[in-house]
Order: sequence, then C-alpha cells, then structure tokens
Amino acid sequence: MSSYATTDLGDTVAFDLRGTGPAVVFVAGAGPHRAVDPATTRTAELAAARGLTTVVPDRLGRGESVASGHLGLQRELAMLRTAIDAAGGRAVLVGHSSGCAISLAAAAAGLPVDGLVLWEAPMDMDEDDVRAWIGEFERRLDDGDLDGALAQYMKDMPPEWLEGARQDPSYPQIVADVVSYRADGEALVWAGSAPYAELSMPVLTLVGEHTFPGMTETATAIAAALPSGRTATAPGRDHEWEPEPMADLLVEFVRDLHGQPAARRTS
Repeated sequence: MSSYATTDLGDTVAFDLRGTGPAVVFVAGAGPHRAVDPATTRTAELAAARGLTTVVPDRLGRGESVASGHLGLQRELAMLRTAIDAAGGRAVLVGHSSGCAISLAAAAAGLPVDGLVLWEAPMDMDEDDVRAWIGEFERRLDDGDLDGALAQYMKDMPPEWLEGARQDPSYPQIVADVVSYRADGEALVWAGSAPYAELSMPVLTLVGEHTFPGMTETATAIAAALPSGRTATAPGRDHEWEPEPMADLLVEFVRDLHGQPAARRTS
C-alpha cells in the first residue's frame, strides 16, 4: 500500500516504504514509476528482506505523485528530501539513467546523502550539445507540444523505444507524463559541466554486462572525477538491471558504508 508525504514546496509524493535498517532511496530516470517498473520494486523488496530500509517514490507528475505546473529540478529535489525523511533522515540514493544526474544534484545541494549508486548515467554528451538538446525539448514542452517534446527527448535513444511507446495502448499517458521530464533535462544540463567533482561520499557507477556504446566509458569517467568513486559491471541489459544481483550490490555497498557485515541471503 502506498504511503504519502508532503514536500516543503507543497507537493504530495507517493512511495513504497519497506524494511528496517540503513536506507536506500531509488531515483527513477525519465518515464518510469512504480506501476510500470516491477524490476525496481522487486529490487527494493529483496534489499529490504536483507536488512535495508528501501523507499521507491513515484517521481513528481507520474503515477500517484500527482503534480502540475513547472516540474523542475528544485521541486524534484524537495521530493527526494521528503523521501529521505521517510526513510529515516539519511540515505543512499540509487539513480537510474537520468535519475543519476538528479541524484548527483541532490548530493551537491546538501541533501543528507551518504552515498550514490548510479546505473548507466547518460552523461556522455558535450555540454553545449546537452544544452541544445534540452533547450529544444523545453521549447516544445512550453509550447504544449508534448508529443514533439517526447520525440525530442528520445531522439538519440534506440528508435524502437519511441516506436514501441507509440504502439503501446498507454501512449496517451506516456505523452502526458513527459512534463515530468523537465527535472531530468535540468539535471543533465547541470551535470554537463561536472559540478559534482568535489562530492566526498562513496559513489559506485554501474553498467550492465550488455550495455550501449559509451555507457562504460561514461561510468568510468564519472567515477574517476570523484574522490571516492569506483565503477563496476553487473548483470543487466537494455539499460535495465537484474533485481537479485542489484539487491546484492546495494546491500554490500550500504553495509560497507556503515562498517557492517552483509546479511546472509535467505531463500
């Protein structure tokens, strides 16, 4: 059953809260929310069963986190602060795709973040190219051309992803949800100048064993730019992780962070 909380900016965030122990909060990229992302839910369940507190929120403007207006990065960071509060006041953020940039921005903004686990951050573009890409996306968004904004946001992704979305019966909702991508765009523009290089907390950048060109190099570059960064490869493909090994990695990361032995996996 969903839990709900109100941010300092007045937005209502819906989330799933599980487990007891050191906390992790999952930060989705552009598109997913709990109802359409069973892999994250399963990962959170597995990690909670092994001694972590897990929070899986719906990003603002998606799922049950109903919101309207300018859904920019600052509102998203307020949402994350609320999710961290629900987790106990401090947490490791687990970013997926553009959620990695939002997670980095949250840490840089001083949110109570103990560490970051970043899955396949799409941060391999030149800073000027990112600004041009997101600038055109925001122009279409501001003009009310949501279908065009979605196409612009996805223009460098595998073309079958957009075509598959257009064939999906839920496409009207996918298009409506594109207003929530503004925070992703703002975070990617922010990250383009690498303003996160002085973050001192441990950061683990991850890529799947079967990943897209450039992802491994980007993960390596982000880790190298951070004082306590490291990178690894994990089971996964098509930009998604596998829940069981990802849960293992999160438990190991958090336990190492807190100087605790990893809990034994139970069947």
